[in-house]
Amino acid sequence: MKAWLSGLPREKADIVLLLLAAAMVLAPHALHLPPWLSVATAAPLLWRAIITVRGRRQPQLTLLVPLAVLGIAGVYASYGSVLGRDAGVAMLALLLALKSLEMHGRRDIFVFVFLSFFLLLANFFHAQGILSAAWMLATVIVLLAALLSAQYGTLQPRLAQRLGLLGRMLALAIPLSAVMFLAVPRPDGPLWGAPYEGEGAQARTGLSDSMQPGAIASLALSGEPVFTARFSTPIPPQDQLYWRGVVLGDYDGATWTRRGTGQPAPASDSRIDITLEGQPSQYEVTLQASGQRRIFALDLPRSIERLPGNPYVVSSALEVLTIQAITSTVRYRVSSQSRYRLQAGLSLAQQQPWLALPAGSNPRSVAWARALRGSGAQMLAPTDAIAAVFEYFRRAPFRYTLQPPLLGKQGVDDFLFTTQAGFCEHYAGSFVVLMRAMGIPARVVTGYQGGARNTDGVSLSVRQSDAHAWSEVWLAGRGWVRVDPTSAVAPLRTERNLDAALPAAPSPLTAWRALAGLDGGANGAIAAWRQQWQQAEHAWSNWALDTTPQRQRSMLDRLKNLPATTLALVCAVLALLSAVAGALVCWRQARQGDPLDAVYAQFCRQQAQRGYSRAPHEGPHGYAARLATGKATPEAHAAIAQFLAIYATMKYGNANPDEQFRARRSLRRLLTQCR
Repeated sequence: MKAWLSGLPREKADIVLLLLAAAMVLAPHALHLPPWLSVATAAPLLWRAIITVRGRRQPQLTLLVPLAVLGIAGVYASYGSVLGRDAGVAMLALLLALKSLEMHGRRDIFVFVFLSFFLLLANFFHAQGILSAAWMLATVIVLLAALLSAQYGTLQPRLAQRLGLLGRMLALAIPLSAVMFLAVPRPDGPLWGAPYEGEGAQARTGLSDSMQPGAIASLALSGEPVFTARFSTPIPPQDQLYWRGVVLGDYDGATWTRRGTGQPAPASDSRIDITLEGQPSQYEVTLQASGQRRIFALDLPRSIERLPGNPYVVSSALEVLTIQAITSTVRYRVSSQSRYRLQAGLSLAQQQPWLALPAGSNPRSVAWARALRGSGAQMLAPTDAIAAVFEYFRRAPFRYTLQPPLLGKQGVDDFLFTTQAGFCEHYAGSFVVLMRAMGIPARVVTGYQGGARNTDGVSLSVRQSDAHAWSEVWLAGRGWVRVDPTSAVAPLRTERNLDAALPAAPSPLTAWRALAGLDGGANGAIAAWRQQWQQAEHAWSNWALDTTPQRQRSMLDRLKNLPATTLALVCAVLALLSAVAGALVCWRQARQGDPLDAVYAQFCRQQAQRGYSRAPHEGPHGYAARLATGKATPEAHAAIAQFLAIYATMKYGNANPDEQFRARRSLRRLLTQCR
């Protein structure tokens, strides 16, 4: 490509470089724009590149205006508006692409470049990771190179020289950027993750506020990270790692939903009856953006650090929901208790919502559950009833699978007595139905279970594949108790991970998951690399993305509280380094001198070797007259005369930078002919 660009005329090469920069700007947005819009933005860039290389005329305004109107109409049809964050970014992408077909003069190029910079910044709305930052830095360099090319006249340095110059400019800007990053105050809320109207209406990924067969299984093959937990106390055993998310209490015979879904967020309830026992687990959670309002913590959260600019509320079921959608990576410290008693004194009226079943739904399961528990003096105690259901799960040929058979209208009946194959949501949902039919308050809890231990030994990485559903039953004197019916059928699910619990099946997908290390094996080809990369992302998020105003003030306070001698020493070292850097720059400039004089000095040394040393008083014209009488070939005499004439004109004339650059190149070429 380099040779191809170098073979193009300068003006065409500049336009192609500018189009390449625009393509780099638009590429990350293609992951978030509608497919038709990605094509609609790529086509004008390709069109302009073709007509530039082939020397064709640009399209007329009468063609561009209808294209712009059609594009705007398409954006409105896709987003329901041309305003707002996502619709605004789509409009900018469309206008940038169409602007490439309408560039004529230098002013148009400047508008195109600055629009590209604005659209490049908009990528922070979607991604702020290491790879995204590296891509954007490379795009900035190419954009600046294109902008610099527009500043030159008819003669300019090579592309490699321009990119090198821009790299040095960015390197000089890094120290100032670091000082501004640490010292300039920042807003309390996340700048690039700030929610906008309508954004929180629909979550982008992960668990939802409802559950039906297949809801959790659909996440099982996703390796997308959800959060990382770094422990300052020992990591609990794997079978105690239940990350509480959503509590589902309403059931219509097919779907479980949160109680009060569609109503405002629940208010914090400081009167929740909780008795804590044992030592807590202390850890810090780095939660990825999800577009949802859920905060995850180990069951049972004792305290959760408040999020700056986005407070949370806690429901009576200990669901933690932020006021606004989480649209950027957040970090919070948590203290959790593995031994507790939650709401041990519920009244009969408070138990009723957790006993409700839809009339006529799953009659066979309801009748079987009531018969299993019995009545009167033969009625089983709640703990014995739970054990009886577990025994049925173990004794009957139940299977734990990601691909269960389809269920009919009476889904629990079909699952318990016909198909007997399902994922965690099948077992949790049917277990709660059986408990309620027995008169035992119960509910479904969805969240994440387990997590992969990282190589540092103190942190866990939880992914969408760790999504899980379990149950809680209410027992008098003990309150809500976690019961996981999946463990009766697939105990390895909670003791290790999902892949250890699923039956082995020779297939390309299974082989790939084993190779990638998703099956829990320690010898996965990329499992170790993935952990290292996730730790790097965690460090990037910790030090680059999540430096809150509180942490910023804390760092500055630590600097302020340093001893006076230490501050003086630091200032002295910085001053010394600055002086050395300045001296090196001055020395380099003095050593290089005037590039024109450097070529002339090389010419004088060359002629001295021929026996014609320049006298101290001789100027270029006098030296040229004396050299004209010396011995040399006619070609050498002509080259010498031309060399000194050009030098004198450039040295004592009023040439512009383009002419000086062209003259230096001519002098270097003539220098080889003056021997």
